[in-house]
Amino acid sequence: MNNNLFEGIEIFAEVVENKSFIATAQKLGHSPSHVSKVIAKLEERLGVRLLNRTTRTLALTPEGESYYQNCAQLIQDAQAAQQRLNVTDDIPRGTLKITCPVAFSADYLQPVLADYLNRYPNVSLEWDLEDKAVDVIADGYDLAVRATPQLEESSLICKRVYHCKTYVVASPQYLDRFGQPHHPKELQKHHSICYSNLKTPDRWEFKDKQGGIFHVEVRQRILCNNGHMQTAMARDGIGIARLPAFYVDTLLAQQQLVPLFPDFPQPDVNVYVVYPSRRHLSPKVRHFIDLLSAHFDKIRA
Repeated sequence: MNNNLFEGIEIFAEVVENKSFIATAQKLGHSPSHVSKVIAKLEERLGVRLLNRTTRTLALTPEGESYYQNCAQLIQDAQAAQQRLNVTDDIPRGTLKITCPVAFSADYLQPVLADYLNRYPNVSLEWDLEDKAVDVIADGYDLAVRATPQLEESSLICKRVYHCKTYVVASPQYLDRFGQPHHPKELQKHHSICYSNLKTPDRWEFKDKQGGIFHVEVRQRILCNNGHMQTAMARDGIGIARLPAFYVDTLLAQQQLVPLFPDFPQPDVNVYVVYPSRRHLSPKVRHFIDLLSAHFDKIRA
């Protein structure tokens, strides 16, 4: 790789635009001899003459004309890129690339994103609905929304914006057919619908009446990586599922699902915004996080 690839380009472009070594030197704060040496080194590196110059005139050679057009575009592109990265410009713009759980996006996040896009017309959205955790940095996401009882350790920055209950649920049809368990340990005799994106899908955590934690190895009949499908299978009487409130609130209200073990609560599901770094946080990301936090503050109020 040529480490001097861009050396001298800006001064060359200024010479062409000012039509003078002296005017360029005055504008850039250099001496005319320095400007002349930079152009000479550039021509030597490229192996072509870029400028025909006399004491009175300065003109581009055909090669110089072609090279100047490309250099001018490079400089313009670099200036535009720098302006887009200017942290003093607080106007969100560009593409916001986010990844979020499917059900949480549909029921909770969609209104926030609609509000965000209406507020900031210079932002476009790339929205990936994915229940499985992704590599935020490697996959090029600006941020991820993750719903989990416990976020795994990482170098990413995380901010909790919401939390909700978790329920163990079954349909009335299932309970009529197989009977209703009254203690979590009875799950070992029932059909369970487990979530495969967890490290231990068939090991469910509960709190006892004294607040102590215990675990139950459930009898796994279905292993599934999608909460919507788990919810549908539970509703249709296939088995017992453990799901966050944002999947089952409506079905519980409609009595299509029944909550089990009210004396043995599940750990809450926390919703986090996860992003690579606090430093140089772009306006498009910062304003989205602020809007999302304000939205959930209103829900909790």
